[in-house]
Amino acid sequence: MFRLGLKLLLGLFVLGALLVTYEYLNLPDVGKLKSANPRTTALMQIRDQQQLRKGLKPLRRQLWVPYDSFGDAIKKAVILGEDAGFFSHQGVDLFELKEAVKEDLERGRFKRGASTITMQLARNLYLSPEKSLLRKVREIMIAFEMERVLSKRRIMEIYLNVAEWGPGLYGAEAAAQHYFSKPALSLTPGEAATLAALLPNPLGSKDRDLMRRRNTILKRMLSTGAISASEFEQIKGRSPFHRGDGDAEPSDSAPAQDEAS
Repeated sequence: MFRLGLKLLLGLFVLGALLVTYEYLNLPDVGKLKSANPRTTALMQIRDQQQLRKGLKPLRRQLWVPYDSFGDAIKKAVILGEDAGFFSHQGVDLFELKEAVKEDLERGRFKRGASTITMQLARNLYLSPEKSLLRKVREIMIAFEMERVLSKRRIMEIYLNVAEWGPGLYGAEAAAQHYFSKPALSLTPGEAATLAALLPNPLGSKDRDLMRRRNTILKRMLSTGAISASEFEQIKGRSPFHRGDGDAEPSDSAPAQDEAS
């Protein structure tokens, strides 16, 4: 029985090594992203197909802007909401990943993803949103490759331009124009935190959940000195799309699509 168990473990190790080697050899060429903006993403194509199956015309609203055209507020809010260790890890937060695996094993299903911004970008660009171990392995491998080839600045620039912020709505610039009728460069901390709070569930966030997530991000912004205590007190009780003092209701009109070239 011992020998049989040893052979089984050895076989699983070899199989795992072969799988990792195969996946590594078939990684997408992320080096192209150093100088070329992606014209589309796997997620956009999936959303297009979902619309077509409903008999609807696919809609993409996207305004690609360079890194410096995103204000500090949206950059800080997204990092604090999605991946506080973005500038310190190499694509994967090993502690969060370990905790996620432990939690998923206890629940018996894939629930907690522990995806960093780089992992989210890898999934967005190249993979499907399905929850599976194989997809997670691919996501991790692509994230490591992105971190090896691309700068943190470039990874964040692409992420902020392709992330989903609502039905057919991609990128922080298009989201800022749609929800607040202003460019991403001019977002207030409250508006930026609201957009960051949409990221975990851009197609189905309810106001109460959105407000809770926004206030959690605002607390993190307060703890890092990004906003003052008085700013936090002024914003925390407002509805996510409060009009007044720089806040606004969602715009009825969406900007025309301007896909990345």
